[in-house]
Amino acid sequence: MDVTTEQQSHPDPGGAPASGPAAAAPTSAGAPQTGALRTNALGTGGIVFTVVSAAAPLTIVAGIAPLAILIGGIAAPLVYTVAGIVLGIFAIAFMAMTRYVKALGGFYTYITEALGKAVGLGSSFVALFSYNALQIGLYGLLGAQGHDLLKTEFGIDVPWWVIALVGVLVVFGVASRGIDVGAKVLAVLLSAEALILVLFAVVVLARGGAEGITFGTFSPQALLNPGLFAVAGFGFAAFMGFESTALYREEARTPEKTIPRATYISVAFMAVFYRFVVWAIIIAVGESHVQEAAAKDAAGLVFASAGKYLGPWAELTMYILIITSVYASQLAFHNAINRYTFSLARDGALPRALHRTNRFGSPVVSGGVQTVLALVVVGIVAVTGGDPYQQLLLWVNSPGVFGIIALQVITCVAVVVFFLRNRSLPRKWYVIPSAVVAALIMTAVTYLLALNVDLLTSAGPAVDTVIMLCIPVVFAIGAVLAAVWKRTRPRTYARIGGGE
Repeated sequence: MDVTTEQQSHPDPGGAPASGPAAAAPTSAGAPQTGALRTNALGTGGIVFTVVSAAAPLTIVAGIAPLAILIGGIAAPLVYTVAGIVLGIFAIAFMAMTRYVKALGGFYTYITEALGKAVGLGSSFVALFSYNALQIGLYGLLGAQGHDLLKTEFGIDVPWWVIALVGVLVVFGVASRGIDVGAKVLAVLLSAEALILVLFAVVVLARGGAEGITFGTFSPQALLNPGLFAVAGFGFAAFMGFESTALYREEARTPEKTIPRATYISVAFMAVFYRFVVWAIIIAVGESHVQEAAAKDAAGLVFASAGKYLGPWAELTMYILIITSVYASQLAFHNAINRYTFSLARDGALPRALHRTNRFGSPVVSGGVQTVLALVVVGIVAVTGGDPYQQLLLWVNSPGVFGIIALQVITCVAVVVFFLRNRSLPRKWYVIPSAVVAALIMTAVTYLLALNVDLLTSAGPAVDTVIMLCIPVVFAIGAVLAAVWKRTRPRTYARIGGGE
């Protein structure tokens, strides 16, 4: 594949010659042709809202950060800072390659270009599996939080799975209206959850917190807490989805500028936002008491603090916004999944029907398949009497976290190989060192996650083993399938990664 061309041509999966999306799609954001995404639909802001929403900031701050404080102590905010710095370094390497590899497909395309079609197809399967695991697992949280809110505040006892199933259908409904509509919805929801957290943090600091404004979080003693290593993975998990900016290349305005800009803004915003708000939580409770408070009620720590400093309205509002935060994350991941599926279908690796789009430029068939998958998984957990939080959220979500970090490591390797193989291509001197540094650190993070996997799953060794094996097994399936296609379906094999 000519990596320096603006857009690759893709034969039709059915065998008839067809040009790539640049030829298939119109040049404006008007009604696209079937099989083409809507062009010029997203600016930098729309992409930022989309990928940051996937991380669900309020859910991270209210649901995960108290656990990070409990285990990692008052230095927990620094976990998010370190993760942001490392992922920023990763983004430098990642974005350098996007300048030359233009085909739609995110990690799948870049890994295939540098490391070959077998590794590329295996990675694409891992991406599909991981994003689906992250998205579908969240329906457990949506159902559980919705059930508790309705029962506690309004006395209405609605089964969690009913709320989850409604969520599945609403996600599909909004996504099918086009990426621009979805981006507007995400902008409103993300702004609301960010606003209440910033308001809470500012009021805490203005009132001096429980013990005054202290800075023990940044002291050397706090950094020596061994629990920080155990929760290192929490920091990286808080950024899940930011790397999906590249999936919106065909729908972005001037993607050579908007994609890198959105990537860097997303990482920087989350790193600063998480550190500031989690530090404010510590100030609100007091450095000397926050771990004890987290041990007593990790799930309610942030809500209770918001009620104390802002009033009862804030506690109720935050309970409502955490539901919209989860929904926004599911919508963002649904969009990312659909674009991976769309890309693979266009390349012939998945059925041709998944390449179809509706009049809004949404890959509606891919979205329908993902929706059915979510309905089936939620239905299985409900019918078997599974717990929505543990069996659906934790057990289904956890393999996705491992998968995305593993893909980031493989992408770093791909960047190094790509630029060493294409030495004539202009690049900054720090691109390869950035890829190497990011790969080494994220490999260490993956090891720490594996070592402390029970913190993510709250399961026993048997379940943890299955969770850990998911990603290598899925990768192996894709790699073996590519090897088989090389002999039995050479035209399909040739198209893997957007090739001719």
